[in-house]
Amino acid sequence: MKLMGSISYVKAVAVFVVFSLAGCANDIAEVDALTESVNTSIEEGSGVEILYSDSAELKVRILADSIVRYVERSNPRDVFPSGIFIEFLSPQGRPTSWLEAETAVRSEKSNTFTARGNVRFYNKKNEKLVSTELIWDEAKSILHTEKFVTIIQAARKDTTYGFGFSSNEEFNIFEIKQRSSAVYRPDAFNKNK
Repeated sequence: MKLMGSISYVKAVAVFVVFSLAGCANDIAEVDALTESVNTSIEEGSGVEILYSDSAELKVRILADSIVRYVERSNPRDVFPSGIFIEFLSPQGRPTSWLEAETAVRSEKSNTFTARGNVRFYNKKNEKLVSTELIWDEAKSILHTEKFVTIIQAARKDTTYGFGFSSNEEFNIFEIKQRSSAVYRPDAFNKNK
């Protein structure tokens, strides 16, 4: 009796599977209509953390609220529409400098990262660059711009203004290409005050 019950159960499951599979057939027009509305050349994400390493050594950490990745062949790029925070790390994995901006675009073809809008680049000596744009050339490990820049060096108590800037990632060696003015405070060096 048990054997007959098991066979009936197996038949019932087999019939269910056959009907289920028959119900899975889709009309090609329906599938095309569903996939037409999906843009496969754009990927989006939120709460982003990107780590760059070289020879198993962590070099850069990037944090962003959101990312839009365009994977098209002619111009693959990552867009960070709601701000970016980048840490440049020493060989020991400690931050040496930081970059913050309102938006950024990373071009895969040119290996450049263009930060725009209230850009701040600073180091652990409390030296700070402020500009509207800063380009990080990943291959050359330099940051540069032709835009107007302000460099604030708190330890020296001076501020320098100019056009064009170039620096290493640590922001400990830098150049202002066309210095326009500087504000020095000699009283900062007078120890009697």
